[in-house]
Amino acid sequence: MKRTATISRKTGETDIRLTLNLDGTGQREINTGIGFLDHMLEQIARHGLIDLTVHAKGDLHVDYHHTVEDVGIAMGQALKEALGDRRGIRRFGHAMAPLDEALSRVVLDLSNRPMLVWHVEFPCETIGTFPTEMFREWFQALANSAAITLHVESLYGVNAHHIIESCFKALARALREACENDPRIGNDVPSSKGTLSA
Repeated sequence: MKRTATISRKTGETDIRLTLNLDGTGQREINTGIGFLDHMLEQIARHGLIDLTVHAKGDLHVDYHHTVEDVGIAMGQALKEALGDRRGIRRFGHAMAPLDEALSRVVLDLSNRPMLVWHVEFPCETIGTFPTEMFREWFQALANSAAITLHVESLYGVNAHHIIESCFKALARALREACENDPRIGNDVPSSKGTLSA
């Protein structure tokens, strides 16, 4: 069974086409019009071994918000579709990732219960021209659209670029673990209630 999905999302603010393959090798082609966001999505592909194609056009003349949030929504929708009924997966994932002086932790549950717990603070309001507050919006959109429980925590760090990149790398590794097929449970749903799709 192929665990792939393609999402096309077009609104008055953005036009996005996103394709992912959960059983990929980290191949990526990403262009959102926001260089730093592209760099972070590349971390998910590379370290999560997820093939990822993202082409997005947004109203960047207004600000980054609509593009960042809508890319998060599309990514979450694609993840949810690719997981299907979530049979045979490990379901839970956790990872810690350092980047120089920064260390972050991500713990997640592919639970079909959307929740974001966010404990990340930045020492500055922007990275270049990118508002750091936008990262919470991206993670919130992902959690809501994918219907996952997602805990993101920066344990320490002084450089904002390093802090957020370590968060994305930890997310990639946690997703990789949670999405993996678990040979011990076969085709069962990893839930005591028998479903992760309702």
